[in-house]
Amino acid sequence: MRPFSLEGKLAALLMAVLAVACTATALFAAWLPPWFAAAAAFAALAVPALALAHSAAMPAQSLMRALSGAVARYRDGDFSTSLVETRRDEFGELIATHNELGRVLREQRRNLVERELLLDTMVQNSPTALLLIDASQFVVYANLAACALLNDGRAMNGMAFADLAEGCPPVLRGALVGRQDGLFSVDIDGEAETFHLAQKNFRLHGREHRMLLIKRLTRELSRQEVQTWKKVIRVISHELNNSLAPISSLAHSGRELARRGATEKLAPVFDTIEGRTRHLHGFIAGYAEFAKLPQPRIGNVAWAQFLDGLARQYRFRLVGEMPKRPGAFDRAQVEQVLINLLKNAHEAGGPGEEVELALAERGAEVRIEVRDRGGGMSETVLANALLPFYSTKRSGTGLGLALAREIVEAHGGRLTLANREGGGLAVTMILPNAAA
Repeated sequence: MRPFSLEGKLAALLMAVLAVACTATALFAAWLPPWFAAAAAFAALAVPALALAHSAAMPAQSLMRALSGAVARYRDGDFSTSLVETRRDEFGELIATHNELGRVLREQRRNLVERELLLDTMVQNSPTALLLIDASQFVVYANLAACALLNDGRAMNGMAFADLAEGCPPVLRGALVGRQDGLFSVDIDGEAETFHLAQKNFRLHGREHRMLLIKRLTRELSRQEVQTWKKVIRVISHELNNSLAPISSLAHSGRELARRGATEKLAPVFDTIEGRTRHLHGFIAGYAEFAKLPQPRIGNVAWAQFLDGLARQYRFRLVGEMPKRPGAFDRAQVEQVLINLLKNAHEAGGPGEEVELALAERGAEVRIEVRDRGGGMSETVLANALLPFYSTKRSGTGLGLALAREIVEAHGGRLTLANREGGGLAVTMILPNAAA
């Protein structure tokens, strides 16, 4: 037992009271019988004992009141309170623990305030317009970009969302009310501006909220458009030079042969010119086909006949069971995609007998996967392979996979590429299963 502990102090106080009581009883016993002496000692020491007990309990009562007040302030969010630590017993340890708790809470509150300030500063100054709407369709938060775009720079907190949307241009109003993500264009100050709208529903403080993010894409789209045009011009210029340079040289050679009368040597010259012209025509036709891709004509397609037609053009091993229900897609366009993918698989460098076509029907989707055991693709090529005009082949136009993706997305599906474990590439085409 520690001498300055609460238990030690209480024991010392009781021993002192007991000693005084025994002494008083002994003194009264010199004049009175024992029982009367004890009663007289009790009567004489009762009031002082009560006063001593009250005096001993006052510090503990004061500390309890102080702790109760501090906890009440913590509950109200005030963590600035600290208690004076002068005791060396368990109450002193409790005071020290309380003060440490207050310090930790103050530090956490300061960190939270700084983070909230940083986050609010970032959100307020973000070029993306942010709007938060509660379940009652009132605006509860809007950053500066949202105020500038939707309310001429005026604050919008507390406004009815319906009134706010009513004052917007028709296209913007339709996008805000439509509850769907997407792109839209609005005329602002006589210029067409393109925006992307993203919406998210979530619960905040137990209530449904909707967050709208409106990002201006005009500059980004313009930069991408310029870069795309530059790339198109470079590719077309390269192909034209590769064809026009030999044609010009051969035309000069043919003129010299004709001047000398060596007409028997003109046939190879004309054949080469015809071949280069045919290649150039095919190259231009490929670009025209990509630019004028028609909308798919969806129809029921029998899988057995469809796969037999593919097998007559490129060999493959069928993996998985053929779907029992017919497919629902444009047969000609999807066949064009798969022929291109099977051709790439056979040209990937792996064994031809390892080329596989896997079919799987999963609920509302049909997965068609073309696999090979070639060299696969690097991370850079995987990231750019589906972009138009990107090609790693010396004679490639970079339109094959881009055209395939365009066809698949026109069907409402998606096209993905991934390297296979053990080597090779897997190209997955996912189409909606209309029958499901």
